[in-house]
Amino acid sequence: MTGRYVLALDEGSSSARAVLVDADGRIVAEASNPLTPLFPNHGWVELDPAQLWTAMRAAIDEVMDRTGLTARDIAAVGVTSHRETCLIWDRSNSVPVHNAIMWSSHQTDEIVQRWSEMGLDAEVRTRTGLRNDSFFSAAKLAWFIENVPGLKALAGTGAYAAGTVDTWLVWNLTGGREHVTDATSASRTALLNIDGLVWDERLCDAYGIPQDLLPEVRASNAHFGYLDPSILLGGAGHRIPIHAIVADQQAGLFGQGCFDEGSVKNTFGTAGVLVANVGSSPLFLPGMTTSVAMNIPGLTSYEVEGVVFHSGQTLHWLRDKMRAVGSVAEMERIAERVVDTQGVYFVPAFAGLCDPYWDKDVRASIFGLTLDTGIDQIVRAALEAMAYQTRDNLDALRAGGMSVTSLKVDGKAVCNNFLCQFQADILDMPVIRPEGLERTALGVAYIAGAEVGLWNAQDLVRETWRVERVFEPRMTSDRRDQLYGGWQAAVRSARMMPPAPPHPTSGTALGPIPELAAH
Repeated sequence: MTGRYVLALDEGSSSARAVLVDADGRIVAEASNPLTPLFPNHGWVELDPAQLWTAMRAAIDEVMDRTGLTARDIAAVGVTSHRETCLIWDRSNSVPVHNAIMWSSHQTDEIVQRWSEMGLDAEVRTRTGLRNDSFFSAAKLAWFIENVPGLKALAGTGAYAAGTVDTWLVWNLTGGREHVTDATSASRTALLNIDGLVWDERLCDAYGIPQDLLPEVRASNAHFGYLDPSILLGGAGHRIPIHAIVADQQAGLFGQGCFDEGSVKNTFGTAGVLVANVGSSPLFLPGMTTSVAMNIPGLTSYEVEGVVFHSGQTLHWLRDKMRAVGSVAEMERIAERVVDTQGVYFVPAFAGLCDPYWDKDVRASIFGLTLDTGIDQIVRAALEAMAYQTRDNLDALRAGGMSVTSLKVDGKAVCNNFLCQFQADILDMPVIRPEGLERTALGVAYIAGAEVGLWNAQDLVRETWRVERVFEPRMTSDRRDQLYGGWQAAVRSARMMPPAPPHPTSGTALGPIPELAAH
């Protein structure tokens, strides 16, 4: 090995990032490109598979150009990505049969309802740790098979490949040579048996998803193939291994040093995700999901999660759709211009409420508006909603018997001091913000680098993780109870409202796919 840098690739819901980490475990450069969601029909959310790859490829080129590094400088590559989003493509030419269906899409609701009527709800929960819900990958894959003309007859022939975003990235990074994933990513599909860490034959059969379509599941620190020589300048003659695939929330858990049972972190990204390490055996808690936290030989552990569909995305909605603010960065200043929301509560259920409610029919609502309400109160209510939803999930953890005394946070939104302070206040516990908020990329980089002898991954996390600021609670208990009681009342009101009526589709029906027609 001649290289002394690890290239970490982090594909989120809204951007593709390439991050270079040096032999001391420090980020030396990064580059990112935005991803644009597509809304072809009401309730549908998709991503262009070509953009998923080209945005990442451009980020790789940019970060390498900026530093002047070449293939000979790279020791290993690690891949992390957002979960649940998935796609299917033709193995012979790498052409997808349709756009990737994003985690937040509802085009699979009818399939989920059919599976529920078949009596699969309990089996999905006990076998996978998840739920029979449109959020997860299984129904999305079934939707492709049932709706793309010609695919059903060919899905089990070996001609097509399916996968989540990590699988699609590695397929392209290796020039189509590797069709793989890891157990952390696979555990968010509702297809992986949570105990055996293999594709669940019973559920695959019930769903009508051939196992031949699915990627090979490997340990998170396995060898996932080599970069195609065309990816990096000077790639010919240099075999650069991909030595880690870890789903983004699990990579963040590792990067935050949550190695011990009972350690908890919350990421404020597009979605908000509370993750707790529950040790070496799966734990099932009401309202939460169970997944694989890490699958490294000698370090396999499980997690419980509380997912908030719309966290940072709520702030983007205020900026992009409502034109209420010029930038997310100015929201802290706006929120602090007023002493409170004047009783306004924002329930950001744009695609329903996830953990711990699991109510897909509720829609976003703002309660308590008066003629005195201005944008300052609404912005503040949106930020407070992020903290209230975290408390919803933390209360579910505590109700399940877990003792939580502090909360580590990460994600871009925690640059907002108002959010962090309000989170500490509404939880009545310290909120710990680390130096360097991009713990996800570092987590996967440290795992990949360990496999080529650059460091011990856990030791490096312990050495480099440092506290930037601790936000101590300073709200009175009466005020805390009053505010959170108001939030609970707002959620109850939102859930009592009748579901929105069916919306006429705005897209076009699926036509024949040329590559499928050729078969």
